[in-house]
Amino acid sequence: MPAVQHMVLVKFKPDVSSQKIAELFGQLAELPRLISGIKHFAWGPNASPEGFGQGYTHGFLMTFESRAARDAYLPHPEHERVKAAIIPWLDAVVVFDVEEK
Repeated sequence: MPAVQHMVLVKFKPDVSSQKIAELFGQLAELPRLISGIKHFAWGPNASPEGFGQGYTHGFLMTFESRAARDAYLPHPEHERVKAAIIPWLDAVVVFDVEEK
C-alpha cells in the first residue's frame, strides 16, 4: 500500500501570537501518539525563499502508512478536537494529499 503525504498550509489571523501558534502545533504534534497509522509529522513557518507562499505563514506534513490510515484519521475524535481548536485562529487553510507511487 502506498503511503499518503497529508500537506496542510495555513494563514493565521494577523493577531495570533507566536506562542499561540506553537501551542496549536503542539496539539497537532501529539496526534501520532494518539492515532495509529501516522508515520511522520513535521511543522513550521514558511521557509521558502521563492516567494510563492501567497500569504500562507505555516504548514505541516503528516505521512500516513496508507490511504486507509488517512481515512481513519479524518473522522477520528482526536483529530476533530484539534481541528476545532485551530480553525478559529485561521484566515485560510489548504489541504492537499499525495499518494506515493
